[in-house]
Amino acid sequence: MAWDHCQSKSDLQRLAYDTIRDQTELGSQHAILACHQAADNIASCIAQRNAGQEVSKPNYTSPTVAYDSRTMTLYRDAEQVSLTTSGDRSRVRADLVLPPDEDGYQDQYLDSDEWELAESTLHHRGGEWYLHIGFRKLKPERQTTENGTVLGVDLGVSQIAVTSTAGFYSAGKLNHERREFDRLRRSLQAHGSRNAHRTLESVGEKEGEYVKHTLHRVAKELVEEALRYNCNGIVFEDLEGIRERLPAADWHSEWAFDRLFNYVEYKASFEGLFVDTVNPKNTSIRCAECGYIHESSRQSRSEFECGNCGNRNHADYNAAKNIAETYLWREQQSSRRRGVSQYALKSGTMRLNRGFIPYSEQSEVESMDKSRSNSESTRMSDHGRDS
Repeated sequence: MAWDHCQSKSDLQRLAYDTIRDQTELGSQHAILACHQAADNIASCIAQRNAGQEVSKPNYTSPTVAYDSRTMTLYRDAEQVSLTTSGDRSRVRADLVLPPDEDGYQDQYLDSDEWELAESTLHHRGGEWYLHIGFRKLKPERQTTENGTVLGVDLGVSQIAVTSTAGFYSAGKLNHERREFDRLRRSLQAHGSRNAHRTLESVGEKEGEYVKHTLHRVAKELVEEALRYNCNGIVFEDLEGIRERLPAADWHSEWAFDRLFNYVEYKASFEGLFVDTVNPKNTSIRCAECGYIHESSRQSRSEFECGNCGNRNHADYNAAKNIAETYLWREQQSSRRRGVSQYALKSGTMRLNRGFIPYSEQSEVESMDKSRSNSESTRMSDHGRDS
């Protein structure tokens, strides 16, 4: 598909990602890594061809799987590795057998604060599995960035996404269109003719394209939102188990949550933004104003009212701020910090140690906060400490 068409990771990912997800059992991150691996191989072939060597299209003759920090976890002390899979089990954990000190070199990288894990590959040869671990040296600028800002994003039921800057991306139109597709599908299934069956396949394809187009648009606007507020990164809740947490989210299909995240991830990478996730524990029931945690504060799917301080807010907006704040707390405790110390709000930023700080030129920021009718996004004012 990509041979003679593109070689960069981003271009190949745009070209092949959806096809890989639709035609294989690979998860979203593994689909991205497969694109990256193919891009590296194609780029290598082109470099050889430019050097005057004869090359042909890469052909994979043995099972190979690419991994990164999101799909692989090394447990150094236990000498084990945890890997995501595409089967019934979400992860497998296996012993990691490193060469002896006198023969191997991995220890100097694993035990160093100057190196971090990079994309690695799992190979199967002669009945054994071999993990080729990749490392990259940490960039100094990651350690020196100061006062970086993140945008918190919560994925919801009636809203596709809500940001800590009070940007709302409604799922209303998408839910309506999906219900219409479902109604048409049931009608065709009841008819039962051969022509109805062919039309049914076409309806499924059109629905898939419509959902992907909508998610692409929302992803684009989330990245634009982060840029509008001078953010360095975008933070979501961890997507693992999100379908169980949001069973009533009509807008999602089997792959929609992961696909939206990955659309944001590669669009953000073009702008130099990072994308990360945090543990969603208590983000939906914690008050972003006073920190009080209780299930009763979540009044309904969209309403939040703190039982301690009385703060009333949209539940998803409250959660978006909690997601961002959770990331800041984790950032403080991390040994490999990105240098972010605040999260973006509509009228200012929030810092853990200094609280709410209004924008110095708030009127200029507000002028960019016009509603975008094409995306069904809406805005609300900041509440509580940041009003």
